[in-house]
Amino acid sequence: MNRSEPWPARTLIAALVSLACLWMDRAGLATADAPPPEVRFEVGNVWEGGYGANIRIWNRGPAPIVGWTLTWDRGPTIASLWNGTHSVDGIHHTVQNAGWNATIAAGATVTLGFTGAGTMTDNVTDCRLNGAPCEVTYDLPPGWSGGGSGDGSGGGGAPQVEPRGPFWFPEDIDGNRTVNGADLAQVLGAWGSSGTPGPAFAADVNRDGRVDAVDLAGILAAWGPLPPERVIVGYWIEWGIYGRNYQPADTPFEKMTHLHYAFAKINPDFTIAPFDTYAALDRFYPGDSWSMPFRGTYRQINQVLKAQHPHLRTLISVGGWTLSGPFSDAALTPERRATFAQSCVDFIRTYGFDGVDIDWEYPVCCGLESNTYRPEDRANFTLLLAAVRERLDAAGAEDGRHYLLAIAAPAGIDKISNQEPHLYHPSLDYMTVMTYDLFGAWDLTMTGHQAGVSRNPAQGNSFTAVNYNIETAIGAYLDAGVPAHKIVPGVPFYGRAWRGVPPTNHGLFQPATGVPPGTWDDWASGATGVNDFTQIRALLQGGDYVRHWDPVAKAAWAYSPTAHGGHFISYDDVESIAVKGELVRQRGLGGFMFWEVTGDREEILLDALVDELGGRR
Repeated sequence: MNRSEPWPARTLIAALVSLACLWMDRAGLATADAPPPEVRFEVGNVWEGGYGANIRIWNRGPAPIVGWTLTWDRGPTIASLWNGTHSVDGIHHTVQNAGWNATIAAGATVTLGFTGAGTMTDNVTDCRLNGAPCEVTYDLPPGWSGGGSGDGSGGGGAPQVEPRGPFWFPEDIDGNRTVNGADLAQVLGAWGSSGTPGPAFAADVNRDGRVDAVDLAGILAAWGPLPPERVIVGYWIEWGIYGRNYQPADTPFEKMTHLHYAFAKINPDFTIAPFDTYAALDRFYPGDSWSMPFRGTYRQINQVLKAQHPHLRTLISVGGWTLSGPFSDAALTPERRATFAQSCVDFIRTYGFDGVDIDWEYPVCCGLESNTYRPEDRANFTLLLAAVRERLDAAGAEDGRHYLLAIAAPAGIDKISNQEPHLYHPSLDYMTVMTYDLFGAWDLTMTGHQAGVSRNPAQGNSFTAVNYNIETAIGAYLDAGVPAHKIVPGVPFYGRAWRGVPPTNHGLFQPATGVPPGTWDDWASGATGVNDFTQIRALLQGGDYVRHWDPVAKAAWAYSPTAHGGHFISYDDVESIAVKGELVRQRGLGGFMFWEVTGDREEILLDALVDELGGRR
């Protein structure tokens, strides 16, 4: 883990930890075995003859649970289950992890969803996780048997809601971003106490219900200043719930600080609205009912899951590549800008978002050919952001809170020149820079790095070869006067590929003949050349593809001389993210953004982002 602040005397601290634990053991004060994992059956939406429910596995121990298998006898009659593989033999149920959720970090939970037949009673027996006994609790509707309260609070040691984000350190008891004597004093003052894990029991550092040697060791190991808090912004794609089968509960909210929901559209009257109303507002999830004002992904993210992750802030992203066409008209006059701004306030108040992300691709030129463009877009974009900021601030004053405003900013300096970052940055809380898609198979004359950090002169002297890299993009915004902490570079969780690439230089900076297949191609998209990182990793493990590294551009690529007549894939991996993490720290940038959450099912890249920023996962 890379940290922007050094931790002092690490060797001495490790020795103190060992001595403290040895002393506690000899004094008879050492901690008892960790509590068993809790498996909680929660019934939500109920209909005639069946119901929707969750199984939440809570790791209450101090170490991660890896490669889990859950078994139990009796219990619910399961019609279908997701986020795991379910089988039943008589009364014996087995659920295998889904791979991407195979590890349950200490203090974390994994949620399985299922539909059940009939009704459920509290008759689960012999519940085991990886063969070890687990504690079973229930949250059942009134009138069903079981000890649950029906409100989700439940008994049985259910976890309390805590601000468990990537930069949350329980060792920092007083919250001043430094673990020191004040925190140590609180642990020693509460020594031997027991209670329920949660924010009211801050001295119980590892949240196992006891203040003991394990908590003391945690304080000593974390001693010193903690890394500064930065943002980890993840884009959540609305269409992912369909073919990709990526549901809200699958999202690793604990590793993100901000979620940008893609996308909302602009109506002909210049107000914003949900794009896929079924996905956003109508789709049923466990616990939903017809009597609710709205259901769907909006409710799941903003009312159900965000309540379990109070550190998280959610923003509705307006526009995007395919929905940016109306922006020029919406920004054209003061009246239209006022209408747009007020509709943003109404939208986030109605659906529970914490702010708005304006994703106009792009003012003046260079988006879809069907978009409307005007030279006035340059100034009007600044005025539109100012109008939204004004209305958000007024609403925040009324509601007693701060509403966020962000933008998705271009990385090409030709597109940056069509904007006024020196004028609009005061309106923003932060700006995510789309430092990817710098090169792709729309240009078959030469392969390149879609998210390279530096220029490689071997690529030539074209405008894009010279200027399309991350250092140039970030430098342009810094030179324009944008505060460094507001600049958040983006990381792609996918690769861009070319086909028909000759083996010279393992395909780098070579001509291509076409666009190869991508991970999610269909009849409508055709070949896209866009591959999820999860798929790229599988290709590399298969043996036909070899991973290569450009030490000048500081970028990775994969190449197969046989697949698709020569298959070149430009992508980010842990090594390239480490280089970008160093750039963030050196320049004092605001953190990382990534597009998008479904591309990294095993969370390898996301974990790398957290590590580079000094967070905890």
